Amino acid sequence: MGTVVLRCYAELNDFLPRTQRNTTIAVSCAGHETVKNLVESLGVPHPEIAALLANGEPVGFGYLVRPGDRVEVYPVSTVPDTPLFPLRPPLTTFRFILDAHLGRLAAYLRMLGFDTLYRNDYDDPELARLAHDEQRILLTRDVGLLKRSLVTHGYFVRTTVPVQQIGEIVQRFNLRSLVTSFQRCIRCNGLTRPVEKAAIAHLLAAKTRQYFDRFWQCQECGQIYWRGSHYARMQQLTEQVLCQTDEISPSLPVTSDERREMCDA
Repeated sequence: MGTVVLRCYAELNDFLPRTQRNTTIAVSCAGHETVKNLVESLGVPHPEIAALLANGEPVGFGYLVRPGDRVEVYPVSTVPDTPLFPLRPPLTTFRFILDAHLGRLAAYLRMLGFDTLYRNDYDDPELARLAHDEQRILLTRDVGLLKRSLVTHGYFVRTTVPVQQIGEIVQRFNLRSLVTSFQRCIRCNGLTRPVEKAAIAHLLAAKTRQYFDRFWQCQECGQIYWRGSHYARMQQLTEQVLCQTDEISPSLPVTSDERREMCDA
């Protein structure tokens, strides 16, 4: 048995023990292990990897490492300027699926118009299957879930503050130009559309009927939205996400009551 010299770059070091970060690592190798399995054994989930080089040459996840190899592992932020081996099919659109611990982030993504699946009763196999079958990006804080073989596109959400998580995701996937705020139902992910007040007046509280005239309704679940008192706060959050992603204030939470008042701009 020999050794492989391996180096992970930039944010991939988040998954390594402190003693192995930002340095070369000598890893035991018997010569019959794929580079994917070798890297994941160190803690790095494969969806976080954007490029692999072995001895300076681009390789895929199925490359069999050999004693003496030098392996370089890159995230999307530091992809080397060289022709690369494609590690996964490219996405044609940005659609997401989130695990049970990211409910508030799911609401924010829907608020910005992104197709986002979320249920708090999805188990790990179902999350992986849906992500694979529907070509969705799996967002999670569970490294083990990201390592499932069915998952091709995924990301480990670093921060635990929901209002900062949405800024992190917009920045990571370069989503600013794709935002269409207040087009989706926060509750079920369906699309919303304008609805005549007369058609839903019987569903409104008395004060809502009195003070508001413009309404939107989800085409899937029937949830009604209007520009309530918290609309300006939600607009402020959206503007911060679009213009100052790195400086989003954690003091701008959107409560469950505020979500009910969200509507199409």
